[in-house]
Amino acid sequence: MDPLRLDRPACYGVRFDPSADRGHYESWFLRANHPHEPIALWIRYTVFAPAGRSADARGELWAIWFDGRGPVTRIVAAKSELPLSQCSFAADRLDVVIGGARMRDDGPTVHAEGEASRGGTTIAWSLQAAGDAPPLLLLSRRLYAARVPKAKALIGLPGCSFRGTLHVDGERHDIDGWPGSVNHNWGERHTDRYGWVQVIGFDEDPTAVLESISARLRLGPLWTPWLTVAVLREGGREHRFDGLGRAALGRVTLDDAGRLDFTLRNSAGTRLHVTAEAPPHAFVDLRYDNPPGGAKRCRNCKLARVGLTLDRPGQPPLLLHTTSRAALELVDALVDDAAVAL
Repeated sequence: MDPLRLDRPACYGVRFDPSADRGHYESWFLRANHPHEPIALWIRYTVFAPAGRSADARGELWAIWFDGRGPVTRIVAAKSELPLSQCSFAADRLDVVIGGARMRDDGPTVHAEGEASRGGTTIAWSLQAAGDAPPLLLLSRRLYAARVPKAKALIGLPGCSFRGTLHVDGERHDIDGWPGSVNHNWGERHTDRYGWVQVIGFDEDPTAVLESISARLRLGPLWTPWLTVAVLREGGREHRFDGLGRAALGRVTLDDAGRLDFTLRNSAGTRLHVTAEAPPHAFVDLRYDNPPGGAKRCRNCKLARVGLTLDRPGQPPLLLHTTSRAALELVDALVDDAAVAL
């Protein structure tokens, strides 16, 4: 499909080319948080093709349930893998089939049904996401057609409302008006190291949306500085910090305790400061296979705390926060394969 067609439904069209042999990963995922309690779900439909081995391409179903109501977060995770022969992906809209699971967009509503299981754990879902917000592009539009960056991401349906059911090892959970998002990302390789933050609704403004990524790339024996891009929607405005020329000028701190802090400025003189953090027990470690080979460790949390300050010339600062409704993913080299949950 035309990579510059980034409206809905075309923004969900598959980028995977089964005839190519250069390696590819692509995911369509949804996430939702309870509007008042520290509970969240994350479901991902994925196609993965290792470089040079297109015959080994496969479909994957991931599902994770986060429950932070106790002193230690309860995390239940499941994953299924299926051969590509049992999968199909539409090129012009969202219609993904992986085995018996399907995710599709009929215009007003995104529907997702399926089941993932591993090691005696099973998570099954039947969900509908409704919303009319336009897609949120993390990168400037022209970069979606460019060879660099290798990894692309967007929110096809930001700020939507989820309804339906989720069964976690037979335990039924009714999802009734949970805010969340339907997302799409793809690339030839995973970014070498990054921290991703997404907030769908802050305590002060339930309609505000934040999407950001801070990344470092490895070029042979050398590493780039931190490169950060971000977009904040609030009050009918979109504050963009997506210029690659400024991406390396921001201040970024990422520590092993699970805290990401960054500050950016855009060409309009607006300053954005974000702090995202979660306790260690709120993360689950996942293995992300890399198309060129090897794997990455993803520390995945959907119950993170985020504080945000937006300073605009001639206006009072905008302060937003959420105590447990942010997504925070920290990705780096896989150190101990035995430690990952999936």
